[in-house]
Amino acid sequence: MDELDQIKARYARREPTGSIYGMHHNDAFFALQQRDAVMRHLVVGLRPQGFEGLRVLEVGCGSGMNLLRFLMWGVAPVDLHGVDLLPERCEAARQHLPAASSIREGDASAMTFEQPFDIVLQSTTLSSILDDDLRRQVAQVMWDATASGGAVLSYDFAVNNPKNPDVRKVTVPELRELFPDGDATVRRVTLAPPIGRRVGRWPAAYKMLSAVPPLLSHRLVLIKKP
Repeated sequence: MDELDQIKARYARREPTGSIYGMHHNDAFFALQQRDAVMRHLVVGLRPQGFEGLRVLEVGCGSGMNLLRFLMWGVAPVDLHGVDLLPERCEAARQHLPAASSIREGDASAMTFEQPFDIVLQSTTLSSILDDDLRRQVAQVMWDATASGGAVLSYDFAVNNPKNPDVRKVTVPELRELFPDGDATVRRVTLAPPIGRRVGRWPAAYKMLSAVPPLLSHRLVLIKKP
């Protein structure tokens, strides 16, 4: 079984636990609010004049929820593009996004794009690739697809989960190696889910603990291309 087949198998194993991250859970909702606020802040820093004309590509777009956020922030549907390996996730993204948006199914490491993008996003996609060579290939495609003055935006695990061997953290040194010509801005986000689930019923406690970096399980990293 090659790495692409193994990735498909890993995602298939995750599906039964997906409901624990549903927005009906306070901790999942609070975590998303925090992540979105930091992500938007980073993008505003890149494009302070506004999001009109901003071209966005997400590698590993899943059901399109991240692209929907950019839509809500004012990015035009025609400027939203997604790629995913799994056909059922591509179909879900097409249902969630306007028809003018573009969703491509397939192996991102083998793709090319006619026009560059201002933001190339990945959200826990790199950590799902355990093969180092494939990680590098996907990262190279992402960098090649990024316009000069644009940025790669990475949201991923900052720590390993010993109970989940299907993912491997993405460190800042690794991101600097994958994108050596970029200028990185790093932010820690997302209260570790086991803690978040315990305190989710108390919004004030959740907010307080979310300000403690050692308790945060993920990083948002914006890597600007010269």
